Amino acid sequence: MSDCRIGFVGAGGVATRHARMLSDLPGVRLVAVTDPMPDRAEQFANTFGVVTAPGVAQLLSAGLDAVYVCVPPAAHGPVEQAVVAAGLAMFVEKPLGIDEPTATRVADAVRRAGTITAVGHHWRYADTVRRAARLLDGRQVRLVLGSWLDRVPPVPWWTRRESSGGQVVEQAVHVLDLARLLVGEVTQVYAIADGRLPDPEADIDTATAAVLRFAGGAVGTLAATCVLPAKRRAGLEIYADGLELGIQEDGMLVREHDHEQLWPVDPDAAKLAADVAFVDAVRGRANEIRVTYDDALRTHQLACRLAASVTDHAREHSRAGI
Repeated sequence: MSDCRIGFVGAGGVATRHARMLSDLPGVRLVAVTDPMPDRAEQFANTFGVVTAPGVAQLLSAGLDAVYVCVPPAAHGPVEQAVVAAGLAMFVEKPLGIDEPTATRVADAVRRAGTITAVGHHWRYADTVRRAARLLDGRQVRLVLGSWLDRVPPVPWWTRRESSGGQVVEQAVHVLDLARLLVGEVTQVYAIADGRLPDPEADIDTATAAVLRFAGGAVGTLAATCVLPAKRRAGLEIYADGLELGIQEDGMLVREHDHEQLWPVDPDAAKLAADVAFVDAVRGRANEIRVTYDDALRTHQLACRLAASVTDHAREHSRAGI
C-alpha cells in the first residue's frame, strides 16, 4: 500500500494534536498545511516537515489523498465543498458549522460524491463507550443527564455566536453525540438560557438548560455553562432498569444493583483510534470509522435545534415583557 498523503486546513491546537498523532503512524505522510495566519502555518510546517500553501486551492493541488479540516466553526462549508469537489477523503473537526444549512449542503455533496469522511467525535472510539452499549443492550433507558460545565476557552472567536455557534453547538455537541449513540434519536427539545454574557464583548449565553425526549421513551436534560475557572464536568449519566452509567472522557462509572465499578480510559487513546480508523479507511483497509459526516450531521442538527429553541423562547419572553 502507498502512503496516505495528508494535508491540513487549519494549523491551530486541534490540528497540531492530529498531526502529532498521525506523524507517528506507519503509512502516513504529512504533506502540506494552509492557515489564514501565515506565522502559525509556518510554525506547523517547521514542526512536522510539511510545506505551506497560500490557500485551500493550492493545498488541494499538492497530491493529497485526504484532508483534515480543523477550522473555527464559522469557517466550515466552503472548505469542505472544495475538498469533496477535489475527490479527496475528509476528516472534519466538530462542530460542522454554526448553523444547520451549511452542514446540510456539505452532507449533500458528500453523498453525491461518495467521499470517505470522518468527524472528530472521538468519544465514540473509547472502549468504555463500547462497554456502555453492551450494558445497555436490551434494557429500557429511563433518564439521561448530560452536562458540560466549563470555562471560556482561550480562543478569541468562541464568545461570539456568529463565530462559534454558542456553547451547546461548539462544546456540548460531544455529549449530544454520545446520547444519540447510546440512547437513540431525540424527538422533542425545549431549551432556555440565562441571557447573560460571559464578558462585555460576548453575545453567547453563560448557562443553558434543556429538556429532551428520546424516540425510545427516555427523557433527559442537558446543562451547560462556561463561567467556571476550569472544566468541572463534561459527560453523560444514563439510568436504565437496574443500571446506572456515568460516562466522561476519561472513564465510566458503572453501578448495577449493589455493585460499583470504575472503568478508566486514556482520552488520547480514543483520539488516536479515530485517526487510525480514518487512515485505514483511506488506505483501503477495514473501515472502522464510527462517525461519518452524515451521522455527525444528525448530532449537529440536534445541537442547532437546541440553540434555536433558546432563541425562540427568549423572543417569547421578550414579547411578554418578562
